Amino acid sequence: MSVKLHDRNFLVSTVVTLVIIVASILFSGWISGRATTIDVAVTGQDAATVLQTGQKIADSQDANVKLNTHDSPDLAGLEQQVRDGKVDVGLIPVDGGWRLIGKSNENTDATKYITAAAQQISVERNAKAAGTSVQQLQSGSSVTYDLLDPDGADAGTAKVVGFVFAFLFYLSSIVFGMVIAQSVVEEKQNRIVEILASAIPLRQLLVGKVLGSTAMALGQLVLFVAAGLIGMAATGRGSQIGQVAGAAGWFVVFFVVGFLALAALWAVAGSLSTRSEDLQSTATPLSVMIMAVLFIGIFVSGVGQVVASYVPLVSIVAMPSRVVAGTASWWEPLLSLAIMAATAYGVVVIAEKIYRRSLMQTQGRLSFRQALRVED
Repeated sequence: MSVKLHDRNFLVSTVVTLVIIVASILFSGWISGRATTIDVAVTGQDAATVLQTGQKIADSQDANVKLNTHDSPDLAGLEQQVRDGKVDVGLIPVDGGWRLIGKSNENTDATKYITAAAQQISVERNAKAAGTSVQQLQSGSSVTYDLLDPDGADAGTAKVVGFVFAFLFYLSSIVFGMVIAQSVVEEKQNRIVEILASAIPLRQLLVGKVLGSTAMALGQLVLFVAAGLIGMAATGRGSQIGQVAGAAGWFVVFFVVGFLALAALWAVAGSLSTRSEDLQSTATPLSVMIMAVLFIGIFVSGVGQVVASYVPLVSIVAMPSRVVAGTASWWEPLLSLAIMAATAYGVVVIAEKIYRRSLMQTQGRLSFRQALRVED
């Protein structure tokens, strides 16, 4: 731990990652909070009225949309403005309604709010002509929307948070796992382990590596999670912090328990090797497993995510993602964590046995089966 805390590369990479996390959240908040400006070329006074009504509708829905009006003398001039890219769309009156003109792609925001405005104006005029009111015409058409879980985060936020959890799991597992494996194989290659074995039991050597690396990974992970929550607060997403913070807490707990098993397996990958070049083969199963957790955590959903939230290691990402989405009952994280802890204990026991039996074998690279056959 002392060596790692004084490692310039480690410190610089940690600071850079923190900056990237905060910057990405701030950039996301800036993008989502930035108003979308739609330049509309119009002909006639009625078209300008439609745009004014459309702007009122957008404002009533708290949409970051601004409709800018550009007068055009005639249809030819309006179409030319659209072709030249001076405006996004054009709006002209036609028999029975209005016509929107775009260049190559439909502007969905323009279609949404201008269409709503045209319909509202038309209903008001028709109601007046029929001697009634808009309110009477709309009687019985109101629709309410009740949420069964109003505290749950929206699907978009849950998806982003799940991706962040998966990425942090992958980053920490690979970085600190390789540190463990490389330190073990270097001690074995330089025969320093023989000196260490004469001073302390190999079991204690393994425990020290596992606990030290887990503590370092936990510290870095807490920094990253805190940076993310601070970034959310800075971008005005305070209403979501409570839900995300709870899920982040579960993620940290799951990660610590799961990484204890992973750290022991990384130590085994190092003990099976006799030189650094051997790590490419002995660590491949672990790398593949961690990559699988990353992709499952990002892409799995629905029933698959529910099942994955009870699968050890995969649950590190899947269960906190369900918590932030509001689809997990209060007892489910506890049950999943118990399964993870039991599995981690079994993995550590087996890994410790392989580690002790293979660490002093320097004649060549060992497989898991060969290491288990070695006598204590």
